[in-house]
Amino acid sequence: MSEKKATRAAYGEMLVELADKYPELVVLDADLAGATMTKGFAQACPDRFFDMGIAEANMIGVAAGLAACGKKPFANSFAMFTAGRAYEQVRNSVAYPGLNVKCVGSHGGISVGEDGATHQCIEDLALMSAIPGMLVLNPCDAHEMRQAVQALIEYKGPAYLRLGRMAVETVTDSVPGYKFELGRAAALREGSDLTICATGLMVQRALAAAELLAGEGVSARVLDFHTIKPLDGEALLAAARETGCMVTTEEHSIVGGLGAAVASFLAERCPVPVLRHGVRDVFGRSGKAEQVLEAYGLTPAGIVETARAALELKR
Repeated sequence: MSEKKATRAAYGEMLVELADKYPELVVLDADLAGATMTKGFAQACPDRFFDMGIAEANMIGVAAGLAACGKKPFANSFAMFTAGRAYEQVRNSVAYPGLNVKCVGSHGGISVGEDGATHQCIEDLALMSAIPGMLVLNPCDAHEMRQAVQALIEYKGPAYLRLGRMAVETVTDSVPGYKFELGRAAALREGSDLTICATGLMVQRALAAAELLAGEGVSARVLDFHTIKPLDGEALLAAARETGCMVTTEEHSIVGGLGAAVASFLAERCPVPVLRHGVRDVFGRSGKAEQVLEAYGLTPAGIVETARAALELKR
C-alpha cells in the first residue's frame, strides 16, 4: 500500500535534509512550528530558525530583509495568515521588489476540518496568483512535495507554497516517467474522452474518478497541476485539442483558482467545454476532514458527476 503522509510533514523533513547543503537557508515561523512542521529545522538549526510570534506581517517583512541580504528564507504560517493576513507585505515587501522569499501556507483548504471556516483558507491560490511575478505551487503528495521544495530552494524569486494538514496517499512515486518540473503539469493517466485537471489532494481523487469513469466506458486523462502559476499552457492546449472536454478539480474556491485559470486560458486559445469542480462561492465549516470534503462534494463521485455534465456539453 502506498505511503500516507501529509504534505506538511514531507515539507518539514525536506527542510532538515537541505540544511547542510544550503547554509543560506533560514526558516521563519509565526508561532506554529509544531503545525507547519518546521520544528525539525528549529531543532537541527536553532541559529537559523526564527520564531516571530503571532505577527505574520512582521515575519514577511523580516524575511524580505533576510532575502535582501542574500539568505534563502522560507516564511511559514497557516495559509489563512500567510496569504490572507500578510497579503500586503507579500505583495509589496516581497513580490514588488522581486525578492527571493518562499511564502509557505500550511493547512490550506477545507481539509483543515475541525478548525472551521475562519481557518479554512479557500482563497490563497487566487490571492497569490493575482500578484505579478509570483510562483504558486500546490503539490499533491509527499513525494511531489519533496521535489517541489528542492526546486524552490534553487528557484530565485518570490513564491507561494501550499501545504496540507491531513495525510494523503502517495501516488506520484509509482507513475512511470513521472518528473517534477516547475511550471509543467505532470500527466498521471492517459485518456482520450476528457481531461481532468487536478491540484493538491484532489489529484488522488481525480485518479479514483478516472477509474470509475473507465467502468462507464469513458477514457479520462489526468493532469497534475502542482504549479498553478505559471500555468502549463502547452499541456492544456494539447489536452483540449486531443480530448475536447475539460474538468478542473481543486480544494479551493472555483473563483480565481485552477479552474478559473484553465477556463480563461482555453477561452482565449482553444474554446472547449470546461467545468469547474471545487468549493462553490461559500465558506467552509467545521467537522472531521473527510466529512467536510464529502459535504462539499470534493470526492471521486463528485468529479465523476461533473465529468458526465462536461461530456454532455461536448456532444
